[in-house]
Amino acid sequence: MVIYWVYVLRSLKDNNFYTGFTDNLERRIIEHNQGLQESTKRRIPFELIYYEYCLNKDDAIAREKYLKSGLGKRYIKSRLRNFLLKHR
Repeated sequence: MVIYWVYVLRSLKDNNFYTGFTDNLERRIIEHNQGLQESTKRRIPFELIYYEYCLNKDDAIAREKYLKSGLGKRYIKSRLRNFLLKHR
């Protein structure tokens, strides 16, 4: 069984979030932090601040899309309120 991870990274350079999905979370974080991803290489380093898993790729894609939406961004900020207050 393949597990799909939906994740949120925070750039330590600009404090902005990056949301994505993958079937190998550890490898994907390394790729981001090594600058191997065009969309994030100017914002490294990153820290993983949130993740969840799905058992279906389509569900993971839908969840990623939601977390990238305005409502999803509010959900993440609300869900991680205490963490974000301590790590500004």
